[in-house]
Formats: sequence, structure tokens, C-alpha cells
Amino acid sequence: MNQLGAIINGKHVQTEGSVGVIDPSSGELFAETADCGVAEIDLAVAAAREAGSSWRRVPVADRARILRKISVLVERDRELLADLESKQTGKPMKQARRDVEITVRYFDFYASVVETFYGTTIPLNDDTLIFTRWEPHGVTAHVVPWNYPLQILARSIAPSLAMGNGCVLKPSEETPLTALHLAELALEAGLPAGLFNVVPGFGETAGIALTNHAGIDHISFTGSVEVGKIISRAAAEHTIPVTMELGGKSPNIVFADADLDKAVPVLVNAILQNAGQTCSAGSRLLVEESIHEELVDRLAEAFEKVDIGPASTDPTLGPLISEQQRERVLGYVAWAKEHASVRFGGEALNGGELGNGYYIQPTLIDNVDPTSRLAQEEIFGPVLVVTPFKDADEAVALANGTDYGLVAGVWTTNVSTAHRMIRDVVSGQVFVNTYGASGGVELPFGGFKRSGHGREKGAEGLRGFGQIKTAVVAL
Repeated sequence: MNQLGAIINGKHVQTEGSVGVIDPSSGELFAETADCGVAEIDLAVAAAREAGSSWRRVPVADRARILRKISVLVERDRELLADLESKQTGKPMKQARRDVEITVRYFDFYASVVETFYGTTIPLNDDTLIFTRWEPHGVTAHVVPWNYPLQILARSIAPSLAMGNGCVLKPSEETPLTALHLAELALEAGLPAGLFNVVPGFGETAGIALTNHAGIDHISFTGSVEVGKIISRAAAEHTIPVTMELGGKSPNIVFADADLDKAVPVLVNAILQNAGQTCSAGSRLLVEESIHEELVDRLAEAFEKVDIGPASTDPTLGPLISEQQRERVLGYVAWAKEHASVRFGGEALNGGELGNGYYIQPTLIDNVDPTSRLAQEEIFGPVLVVTPFKDADEAVALANGTDYGLVAGVWTTNVSTAHRMIRDVVSGQVFVNTYGASGGVELPFGGFKRSGHGREKGAEGLRGFGQIKTAVVAL
């Protein structure tokens, strides 16, 4: 069994206790990592502070060179990283390989962006030279979830390092392995020790110790609304900025003139990718009444053909992350059987090659009341809920009728309808006749309403890890 410590100041640090890592495909324990607490967090923050004080003065071109070297090493170890990511999350290998590709892109992208990231001059008058410059926060804390541990690590660590910060990362206790390996690759690439520290452990110990630490200057968090509230209070206590990407209940809005042959496979992937355990999953289907039955029939047929299996067999649908998560999802399905129409799926699966893994059938629930918990709450599983609408006005009202606003999809061949939806749907991203673009590291990503605040990805993601300074010089 693999036994891995934390990585603090470039060294492996063991703790008295340990945290087990379970393979969701089999339910078996296959690795253990450190169980960090206050002492380890103190060491990591101090290391990031000391290393960051020099790193911020390293020329941008040299910072970019190291980020590019990290991307090269990630590419070199792509199969190892994909295997670790697949085994710890249960996601199919093809999805894990895609996550590694995107991780490579994040480090390469932010190396390029920071090299062309300039301040501005402000022409106030002829007697004064005024200019702005971007500076790092100092020490940034990163708390990442279990659903995309490698991707989400890269989308916050890469811009933070590029801007000149020192970083402390708390991975999910369920999926810490790729974070630890990537930290080793960063050291191999020449990143100075102490700039990227990884402190595995539980949220209620390591997570709270990190986000409440007086030495943290900025927090980046991806996860649930409930935990986001706790972290927001911690940030407020220390008056530091926080970037939050929280939950979603994202709609795909399908109009009668949509190309259903094109839409159906995308709609299926939007809810089944990563077993539906995605903040931006297309978990709500809003469909115009005249094509409602046809589209639901097509989706039920597509769900019936989905292959389900262990991550290593590269199926369309792998297991959920844990037994607890599966029971949570099944609880929603049980409620649906009494209050809606379960058109397909909804059963737990075990036995045979599935062993004791945490599997559930893809599930299609029709005629869902838009005010019900099925339409309002994030289920975080392979469960698609369907609600018909009469016209564009009702479609907008339904799309905006939750507390979330992360991603939306619109399916129509009418240009005017498409632009109206882009304008009126309250969402951080709106896709037309496509959905997701998860590999688009260039696209600013973040939520409206309870889906969070701040933006990651793209050049906006770099700005989030810096602060602007204005200089005024009398001539």
C-alpha cells in the first residue's frame, strides 16, 4: 500500500495519523496519506511566506520558464497521473487522461499570459506620470474538491505561482494523490522549495486550520455552498479576498427548432461525465412542450445504451466517489418515485465486475416540478431532471428559477432566440448549440448568485491572484 506524507518546504513530512484513500470502483483501500493539522499548516504557511518573498522578485520570464517546465513534466508523466486520478476518483481513464491534458495546458497557458500581463499608464496631466503595476497577494490558500482534483489544482496553482505568490494546497482527503505527485514534479522543474506545499487531511482539521490561518492573504475554494459560507466567514475575519466556485444546477434549454440529433449526445455527456459529479453538469433539462416527449424518449434510449463499469475498463459511466455519495443520490431518486416520473434508471448496481464499487444507473426523471428539491438542489450524480416549458419567457423564468447561476446551454437554430437567452439567463457561462468546453482554459469561469464569485481560467484567473498598485510621480 502506498503511504505518502505531506510536502512542506520541499520535503516529505509524515504525521502521527493517516488518511485512507479508497478506490471507488472496488471500495478497497489502496493508499494512505498524511493527516495534517495545525502544526503542519503552520509550517506550510511559513514556508510559503519565506519562499514567496524571493519568488515575487524573480523576473516574469524566469517564472514562466519554470511553469512551462512543469507542463513538460506533467506531459511526461501523463499515464501515471491519469492512472492515479482515475483510481482515486473512479472516473474513466479517457476522462482522467483529458484532465491531465488540461493540466498541462494550464501551466503552459499561464506561463504565456503572465509574460504579456502589463500595467497601464493613466494620462491625468502633463506634470504627472501615473502607472499601475500588478503585485502578488503573498500567501494563497487553495482548497480543492474530489471531483476534478488535478484540473482544479492547476487552474488555481498555476496563475497564483505565475503572479508571484507562495501557495498552500489542501486537497480533498478522498483524492490527494495527484496533488502530491504534481508537487514533486514542480520541485523537479526547479520551483523553489516552499512555494508549493501540499497538506492532505480532513476539512474539519487541515481545512479549517488553513483557511483560518492569520498568515493567509487570499483563499481559493471550490466546493459546496455550505462549506463556502464557512470559508467566507474565515476570510472576513482576516479581511482577505476569496475566490469561490460553488455549486450549480445548470439548465440546458432546448427549443422546438433545435437539432436533436446534435443535441442528444451532448445532453447525455453533460450529465454523465464524471458520473454527474460536476458543478457545471447539465443537470436540468428545460424542453419546449411540442418536442418534450420526443426528446425524453431519445434520452431514455441513449441512457439504456450507456456502459457502466470500473474506471480501468474505460466505460461511459464509472462509480460515484463514495458509498455516502451514492446513498445521497439514491435518496433523491426515492423522493422522485413519489413526486415525479422516473423514466429510466435510479437503481444501485453491484456484483460481477462492479464488485463493491459505488455504482448507480444513469437516471432520467420527467415532469419535475420546478420548485421541488429535484429542480432546486444539486444532486451531484448521473441524474437528469426534465421540465417542459411553453415559450421563451417561461424558459428564461425556469432557467433563472434556482439559487445558482454557473453554466447554461441553449439549443436553437434561431439567432434572435439564442441572443435573447445569452442576455437574459443569469449564468457565468452560456453555451449555444454546445455545452461545457471543459478544456477551454482561456474562458473565464465562475458563477452568479450562490454559484460563487470571482473568476478563474483565462486572463481573469491571473488577475484574481494579484492586486493592482497605482504609482503617481510628479515630474
